Order: sequence, then C-alpha cells, then structure tokens
Amino acid sequence: MNFNMTQRLHMIASLAAASLLAACSTVPTQNEQAGKLQAAWVVLGENGQAIARAVTTDTTCPALIQDGMAQPMQIRAAAATLPVRKTASKPEESKASAFPVLTCDAALPANTKTASIAGRDLPLPKQVTQKIVVIGDTGCRLKSNDNYFQSCNDSEKWAFRQMVETAARFKPDLVVHVGDYHYRENPCPEGNKECAGSPWGYGWDAWQADFFSPATALLKTAPWIVVRGNHESCARAGQGWWRLMDPRPLQAGRDCIAEQNDLGGDYSAPYAVPLGRVGSEQAQFIVFDSAKVPNKPLAKTDAAYQLYMEQFKAVNKLADSADFNLFIDHHPVLGFAAESKKGGEMKIYPGNLAMQDIMQTLNSTRLFPSRVQATLAGHVHLFEALTFSSDHPVQFVSGNGGSSLDTALSTPLEANATPYTEARLDHFSNSNDVGFMTMEREQQSWKVQAWNKQGKLITECRMQGKKTECKAMPK
Repeated sequence: MNFNMTQRLHMIASLAAASLLAACSTVPTQNEQAGKLQAAWVVLGENGQAIARAVTTDTTCPALIQDGMAQPMQIRAAAATLPVRKTASKPEESKASAFPVLTCDAALPANTKTASIAGRDLPLPKQVTQKIVVIGDTGCRLKSNDNYFQSCNDSEKWAFRQMVETAARFKPDLVVHVGDYHYRENPCPEGNKECAGSPWGYGWDAWQADFFSPATALLKTAPWIVVRGNHESCARAGQGWWRLMDPRPLQAGRDCIAEQNDLGGDYSAPYAVPLGRVGSEQAQFIVFDSAKVPNKPLAKTDAAYQLYMEQFKAVNKLADSADFNLFIDHHPVLGFAAESKKGGEMKIYPGNLAMQDIMQTLNSTRLFPSRVQATLAGHVHLFEALTFSSDHPVQFVSGNGGSSLDTALSTPLEANATPYTEARLDHFSNSNDVGFMTMEREQQSWKVQAWNKQGKLITECRMQGKKTECKAMPK
C-alpha cells in the first residue's frame, strides 16, 4: 500500500497521540491517589526541617502539590514483608512484619505557603510556634507476657481517639509525641471480645490501628515532633519506627531488620527544633532518643554508655543555640514511677538512673546544661508535674495518652521524696486520667496546662525563666 506524504504525517500524528494517551492513562488521577492514600502528615526534623510524608497502597508515590506546583515525592521505604527476627515476644508469638505500603517523603522549603497530597491539605510549620499539644504512650496494649489485653474495641477503655479529637479542637501549631505509639505486640486471646479482631505484630496493620487511624485529627491539624519510645526499639516496633516515623533518611543497617545491626538501629543522635522568638527569647526543643536506656546505671565499658555520653555532649552544644530549651525524651530523668505490689502497698521509683549517672558526669548535680529550663517525657502512664527548689528543670510527664494507665501516686508524698538525690522537690501533682498537655507561649512566660480526654483542666503551671509554679485543679 502506498501513502502520500500527507497520509504519512496523519498516521505519525495519530500514533503519537495514541502513545500519549496510553502513557497518560497509567498516571493515577488525584481521585485514584486519594483512594490509595493511607496517611499524610508533616514531621519536623533537624533544625526544624519540615518533611511531608505519605503512606500509600499505590505502586508509585503521590505528587506533592506545593504552592500550586507538583513535585515528585521520593520512596522512603518500598512495600516489603520483612523476615522474622528476634523480638521482645516469644518465638511462637513473633511473625514477619508486613508493610504492603509505600512510605514516601519530600522536604518542604521554609517559605512554603500551601502543600497537599492527593487533595489532602498538609499543616505547615509556623515561623513562631506558640501553642503546642503534648501526648504520649498512646497505643492499645496487647501483651501476653503480662497477660494484659486492653479493650481496643471500646473507645472509653482505650480512649486515644477521643483524646486526639479533643486536643485537635485546641488548634495547636505543633504536636509533640513523647514516644510509645505501638502496643499491639501479641494476638488477642480467643474468646476475648474486648480486643477481638485486632491486628498484632509489628507490621503496617498494627501501626495503622494503633496510631495512624486514631491520630488522624491531630495529623491533619499541625506538624509533629516525634520522640522514640522503648516500644519502638529494634526488638519491638523499630522497623516501623524507621520506615514510618523518624524524620531522618532511612539507612540500611539502621532499620532494625537484622539483629546484628541493632547497635546502629537502637540509637540515634539528638537534634534541635527551633520554635522561633517571642520577645527577647529564642526557644527550641532538643529531641533525644532514649529507646534503649535501661533503668539502672550502665557499666562504663558498655558500648551504650559511650554512645549516650557522646549524645549528651551533643545536647550540651545544642542548648547553646537558644535562650530557652525544652529537653524531650521518652524516659523521665526527674519524674517518678510507681508500682502496686500484691499486698496493696505502692512502691515509688526515682527518675532514670542510667541517664542521671551519665548526665551528672557532664553537668554535675544539675544534670542538664544551664539553658535547659524544662524537660518532657512519657513512659510512666500518668501526667506528672514536678518543680524543684533546687536548680533543676521542671519535669513534665505526659504518658497518659490512652495506653493502660498506671496507678496514680497519693499526694502529698512522703517527706524528702525526690526523683534524684540532689533535687529538692517543691511541687508534685499527678493524674491517671487519659489526657494531654498544652504549652502556650506568652511574652515573658509559658502557660502549661494538663487536660483530660473531655477537655477538663487537671493542672496549670507557669514557666518563666528557671522558675515554674504549678497548681493542681480540684477534682
């Protein structure tokens, strides 16, 4: 068959158009991307770098629409089922961690005005952070070693979602989670209706049920600072921590996949997140990874001792960058823990002895550098506020986010009770109501308030320089 030039040109144009249409048909539409998007949020990393992050069941990352322009997101972690490794559970109660999702991220420039993923608007950091919500220890505990199976199917008995929705109504500029997001380690026993059907193990399904689904309202409201808890250590939910949560790049060997690499996967360097200047005061958070810290002092020959020593040296340097520093980690350095004994008596434990031992080597009996005025933690499943007449930072514990609660300590405490031998306690209050904290910056001070899940005020404090005064509200 012979074709003249005009026919040849028409045929080439038709083939080109068909190829273009075929190519376009493979690009997911925004609606298709939205249907596969499992979560989208903003996490703040070193120096306050904002990272847009997304989890999707698609085979490609969704586009990030930034100030009206589309830009690609990078694959942080591809879909995978990770091999079974040694965990904190018995071998017969351990299984491979399945992540049938892509984790994607992209750095957001500081001057970004709007950002969205698959039609979902992202909350952006403000130049000056003024209102902060603090939560911690939020997951639903399923743990056969303790024979403890929380009522994950009852929104009153596991009230994380209810607490989140109350906290979101405060419209914070920033959310801080002080660690322990994941508690669904073992299967719900057969016949237990309170947790029947719950996913378990360390894969995406448990992470989604324990954190991403119930946290949705706050993930939509503000950027997050995420602190690592002991439940996110490599022998527990560390694989998900590195794939989903930590703001730093995911690195082979620091991903908790192979047990022989856990010395790299269980420890990470501290970093600072600036909060901007109010009046003459430049403030920042110093984020510290205490996931593997034990409760008793470490031997000086222990590799962990050397790692933590270098990290606390880094904290001292970071503290020089701001006038007002808030140190955040998972384990309270200056808080109390309590345990109910079988006879009914209450045993009270001091703050973390391993960290105290290392910190006093660097900073004498104050433990913290002079520019650290407050410290936040979780781990103990209570709200606590501790102020000191000695030169020690105020300690807040926000570990009452929804996981199985500890027994509240009776007040007043015994005379001379202290979380650290050199600290003189001035005020102590605590609560085992499920709830959260807010921290609000004012011109010369900070207003710190603890709330229960319905938004009832529990405790109120005022921080100004190194002086903090607190009062508990009548019940």
